[in-house]
Amino acid sequence: MVAAKPINKMRKEKKRKKTFHRFQSDTFMRVDPSWRRPRGIDCRVRRGFKGTIKMVNIGYGNNKKTRHQLPNGLKAFRVSNVKELEVLLLHNRKFCAEICGNVSVRKRKEIVARAEQLRITVTNGNARVETEEAE
Repeated sequence: MVAAKPINKMRKEKKRKKTFHRFQSDTFMRVDPSWRRPRGIDCRVRRGFKGTIKMVNIGYGNNKKTRHQLPNGLKAFRVSNVKELEVLLLHNRKFCAEICGNVSVRKRKEIVARAEQLRITVTNGNARVETEEAE
């Protein structure tokens, strides 16, 4: 059987792909680049002066309809057994199954077989199976 086509055909567009870096993280080794809001009373960045780095802002948020969407147009749903796969029965055009990393090869084969019956897309269906057959 063929997997169901996704409902949402919108292309995912991001307003900003560049990550926000912490102010002065390029100057000092002790300042980690992960974003922290500047809070100083005289800080140029906080006050929004020209020529300073951009601050994180709600306006950079992505479209709600395409947020967390994979390139295949579906959103991922983590599955660790066949019973959890049944949840996606009515939502197979919006979500796809993603098998957890700690699931054994035997269980993976069962999940993939059941997903094919229910017309559910599995993103990593042959993840461990290929390495087991190679050995």
